[in-house]
Amino acid sequence: MASEIYPSLAQCAIVAAAFKILLFPAYKSTDFEVHRNWLAITNSLPLWEWYYENTSEWTLDYPPFFAYFEWVMSQVAKLVDPAMLRVYNLEYDSWQTIYFQRFTVIITELLLVYALQMFVDSAHGSTSKRAAQTAAISILLSPGLLIIDHIHFQYNGCMYGILIASLVLARKKSTLLTSGLVFAALLCMKHIYLYLAPAYFVFLLRAYCLSPKSIFKIQFLNCLKLGSGIIAIFGVAFGPFALKGQISQIISRLFPFSRGLCHAYWAPNVWAIYSFIDRLMIVLAPRIGLPVKADALQSVTRGLVGDTSFAVLPDIAPNVCFLLTLLFQAIPLLKLFTRPTWDNFIGAVTLCGYASFLFGWHVHEKAILLVIIPFSLIALKDRRHLGAFRPLAVAGHVSLFPLLFTPAEFPIKTIYTIFWLVMFLMAFDRLAPAAHSARFFVFDRLSTLYITVSIPLILYTSLIHGIVFGKSYEFLPLMFTSSYSAVGVVGSWVGFMVVYFTS
Repeated sequence: MASEIYPSLAQCAIVAAAFKILLFPAYKSTDFEVHRNWLAITNSLPLWEWYYENTSEWTLDYPPFFAYFEWVMSQVAKLVDPAMLRVYNLEYDSWQTIYFQRFTVIITELLLVYALQMFVDSAHGSTSKRAAQTAAISILLSPGLLIIDHIHFQYNGCMYGILIASLVLARKKSTLLTSGLVFAALLCMKHIYLYLAPAYFVFLLRAYCLSPKSIFKIQFLNCLKLGSGIIAIFGVAFGPFALKGQISQIISRLFPFSRGLCHAYWAPNVWAIYSFIDRLMIVLAPRIGLPVKADALQSVTRGLVGDTSFAVLPDIAPNVCFLLTLLFQAIPLLKLFTRPTWDNFIGAVTLCGYASFLFGWHVHEKAILLVIIPFSLIALKDRRHLGAFRPLAVAGHVSLFPLLFTPAEFPIKTIYTIFWLVMFLMAFDRLAPAAHSARFFVFDRLSTLYITVSIPLILYTSLIHGIVFGKSYEFLPLMFTSSYSAVGVVGSWVGFMVVYFTS
């Protein structure tokens, strides 16, 4: 029984919640005001005005189910401090507002605890259950969720809970339909999960809609149930707005393609490496006779807000990002279609997350959790999987450090993340069984070297740079962190692609 394995998820959740309460006075980002504003919009205005309201620059840009979620919370918020629900009360942050919003993140994260317990209960055998319990606790105590949700401020915990519940439900044929419908509901909460949708489409098509005996035999009743269920869910979410002709307005809010290729702080992906090379080429280009575009020298690739353009290398268009993402998602989906097992499904979900993160347009560093969390569910399958997971765990979490740039949070993010990495990577190392296929020892050695480099990198970017340069070259630590992390994420992706296709 899962209850015989200690510590239990419930025990860890209680201790974690107590620690998170202590962080209530910590730094909070503009996302705190974003969600306070959304509480005000959904509570104070008619449904038809939600996606048009623009008093604040932080306009509502999540799908309708999340707006409904904010409306439900606002019914409680008005009992705590009605002033937080005034649309014109910008930047309002009374202690009641802070405590209310912080508490809602902890309370809604109970969905994650429930989903992780589902995952543990779905494992069979004491060894598998122990591994599942360890992976589940690693997700529950994730430094990524701590930094993004409980300090920086967002509601990712509850939504990843919905995702994990959907993934676990896909483990049994009897709950495949429910898995697909739960994921459809998640898409109506946060559209970033569209990155993972191709894996769901292929898996449900092959395992639920087509006969297991022949891909040419369609199970029409299953198709009808899945299709009508998805239509019903999207109808509840978007139907009221469709009746008012507001779908185009919602789409313009959800997909603002006018933003540049790179975020102001580069997400650790292929474009971070591309941007870093462009920075180096600015110095080398005059010596080798290459032209340098003067108007690109102050682009977002130097850490400033604006359109992304490159000084030496060719600019990247959105359609290039789309095609690359589609290509590298299609490769693992081919295997999933031919062998629609649960392990292959989780692997394909992870690789779809990788492809979208590595090649997508205007990717945020926070999206790395779309890779880390599903990968965690199969990281203990064998030592080859763990070998690909280790650099991702380090790179992904280190890449989030710049989100918390205030001195007070430096020891929290650093000590907590290092403690998590040491504790769980050691636990994973003990629990991961030997692989049936040969391991790549060169990759393992490079991975160990890569992880070792993270320590001096953190020291330099967080302490030494400020002592040596003061306020000068402020983007240099960000560039080093992003480029270092990008190498780790890309290396992990390549390693997992090899593992996925040779397992």
